[in-house]
Amino acid sequence: MRSRWLGLVPYAEAEALQRAIHEHADTDYLLLQEHPHVYTLGSSAKVEHVLRDPATVGAQLVEADRGGDVTYHGPGQLVGYPIISLEEWRAGQRDVVAYVRKLEAVLVAVCADFGIAADRSAGYTGVWVGDEKIAAIGVRVSRGRTRHGFALNVDPDLSMFDHIVPCGIRDRGVTSMARLLDGPVEMHAVVDSVVARFAEVFAGDERERQDVAWHRPARAEGVEVALTRKRPEWMRVRARFDDGYLELKQLARRLDLHTVCEEAGCPNIYECWADRTATFMINGDRCSRACGFCQVDTRKPLALDVEEPQRVADAVAALGLAHAVITCVARDDLPDGGAAGFAATVHAIRATSPGTAVELLISDCKGDAASLATIFDARPDVLNHNLETVARLQRAVRPSAGYARSLAVLGRARAAGLVTKSGLILGMGETDAEVRAAMADLRAVGVELLTIGQYLRPSAEHLPVVKWWHPDEFAALREYGESLGFAHVESGPLVRSSYHAREGADRLLSAPH
Repeated sequence: MRSRWLGLVPYAEAEALQRAIHEHADTDYLLLQEHPHVYTLGSSAKVEHVLRDPATVGAQLVEADRGGDVTYHGPGQLVGYPIISLEEWRAGQRDVVAYVRKLEAVLVAVCADFGIAADRSAGYTGVWVGDEKIAAIGVRVSRGRTRHGFALNVDPDLSMFDHIVPCGIRDRGVTSMARLLDGPVEMHAVVDSVVARFAEVFAGDERERQDVAWHRPARAEGVEVALTRKRPEWMRVRARFDDGYLELKQLARRLDLHTVCEEAGCPNIYECWADRTATFMINGDRCSRACGFCQVDTRKPLALDVEEPQRVADAVAALGLAHAVITCVARDDLPDGGAAGFAATVHAIRATSPGTAVELLISDCKGDAASLATIFDARPDVLNHNLETVARLQRAVRPSAGYARSLAVLGRARAAGLVTKSGLILGMGETDAEVRAAMADLRAVGVELLTIGQYLRPSAEHLPVVKWWHPDEFAALREYGESLGFAHVESGPLVRSSYHAREGADRLLSAPH
């Protein structure tokens, strides 16, 4: 049982994430989060049970394929999505009613941990305190695996329930742990109780937990004290200014192109450029985010250059690339996050070099489904989006991104039929167990290609290097990744997202299916 506290996650992202895990994972998960204000309509919901336009109270209204009527999710409410395999009951069927009764038992026990006498109520699903519901349950079971789950009212704005008929029940009310206890309740403590009680019923001692940081740290917090010793010998790179390197550098200058090789200070630039491979960076060279590990320029982005996609295509053709890697700066200032630039570049490369495989290393586009669809519809041969680090360090390392969002992006790409790839950088304070958990999460959403490399501190203003991971440790992680079922794992101190990109893609695409 892998438990994950994910923080505040938009409903659509949580839906995409649980669908991906349901489709690809062979282990059980318990996803725990809060949602921004949203009303969800179950399969038996009646529209008249929505009493007010949700937009007027700052909420969304979405349809869900769970059972039940209309309910509310929002900050202060703990929402749990168990994705577990149920045992066969009879003739291949699963006992869904028994599963719901177990969920109710878990939540009753959690309430008891806080001195609240909650219980089931005959004829009603959920957990109740008298005639007031404290926890709602709505589930779906497909192919023997569960989705959706429960919503426990810890300390939400209960007035949000006044705009609906909660669960279609007109003559009963809604309450919360905070109201019953007449004071604040720590969400962290409730999550601890839920994980423990859930494991007692569903997992026993076989459990593993990771949490996104509970509070957003200052930029350089969230990691241990940096090591003072110098860069180890295995991290030293010899400059190679040979003909291949110089030719590619001159080409990039002549076509006024940006490469992430230069902008991010990649240690493999001499090897890759000598081999006439490069990762082109589109949508300009100024990023709208300021990640704690990255040295890309963060000044205000400039207007897009509409001729850039064709210049990238011209460079790919001039180099005769069999595999082109295209990445970008984050462009949160653009309505589509820069998605149109990716699509235009793919189309330009395909028009000038139809035999070239195209790999895109994309930002998350703020998780916007339409923007991501623009990229997916361009049908890149490989869709790469980096998770970068472990759950606990996400808010320190990538304050404008999200652990659940990145997993959801990759899950959506896989559902669109694309080959998916991701990467992790080590050395910012993560443990071996946390890295392995992140690898398992990537595999659980269907990622097939993985890169793992060592973090190099660009400047004193960036996050410190906490640890230099040894080559033997990278080798062990590669073996673990292969045991999880990744088609290709590139793991080593100097590995970066596009290192040996063609080799990894070729290995996957040539493998029997």
